[in-house]
Amino acid sequence: MADSSFDIVSKLDRQEIDNAVNQAIKEVGQRYDFRNTGASINLSGDEIVMTANAEERVLAVLDVLQSKLIRRGISLKSLDVGEPKQSGKEVRLAAGLKEGISSEDAKKISKIIRDEGPKGVKAQIQGDELRVSSKSRDDLQGVIALLKGKDLDVALQFINYR
Repeated sequence: MADSSFDIVSKLDRQEIDNAVNQAIKEVGQRYDFRNTGASINLSGDEIVMTANAEERVLAVLDVLQSKLIRRGISLKSLDVGEPKQSGKEVRLAAGLKEGISSEDAKKISKIIRDEGPKGVKAQIQGDELRVSSKSRDDLQGVIALLKGKDLDVALQFINYR
């Protein structure tokens, strides 16, 4: 019998991110507590920039954005939020979008699979994803459950299960 396998990836659904940002823009524009504060959200490439006239306001805009991302099924681990910076009369907050598994995170994940996972499960690093293979499908499901239980700082998806 051939080996069964699946891939561990960290990918973002750009359409869902765009939808979440547009919903957050609409809510910020309609909410009374954001009136006359210069609050705005802008998505450009791999960065979301939020601006307002005070640090508390820009953090409130971030909270609105995070709630929309969660509602759309996007993990907050894929958001790399920086520190609020004063620039002139406004406060800016940049949040980068993280996609792909870095080599150090991939090594950490494969070490977890080796140490705590079932015997006979192999993890191979392939660029910015991991291929996990085993003779037993039950072992692969055990690895998925193990990784979902761990608190990793990467948003993981499990694809190509065969």
